[in-house]
Amino acid sequence: QVQLVESGPGLVKPSQTLSLTCTVAGGSITADSYYWTWIRQPPGKGLEWMGAITYSGSAYYSPSLKSRTSVSRDTSKNQLTLQLTSVTPEDTAVYYCARESRNTWSVWMDYWGKGTLVTVSS
Repeated sequence: QVQLVESGPGLVKPSQTLSLTCTVAGGSITADSYYWTWIRQPPGKGLEWMGAITYSGSAYYSPSLKSRTSVSRDTSKNQLTLQLTSVTPEDTAVYYCARESRNTWSVWMDYWGKGTLVTVSS
């Protein structure tokens, strides 16, 4: 059973950088074929895919967030990191990390963290 746990500050001031960590247990982030993603959900809105890092360390980003987002990993700690720069109140959301599985025909998230609420406010 793979477990993902998000951690980081719950409150960030506007214009600052939001930094979150996802600690993965029960599976290696370097295991072949899996992607590790960050997804967020603003209050009252739908899920938004932000970016992902592959088992080999390649990163991919949502075009709308690419200029402000960085996803990295620490393989020695089996952790992922999300950084979002120049935050505004519109970045207030529950942030999730998830494992993404793929086959020839589809993509799906098979494990999710519980999420962590980040509020952007002065």
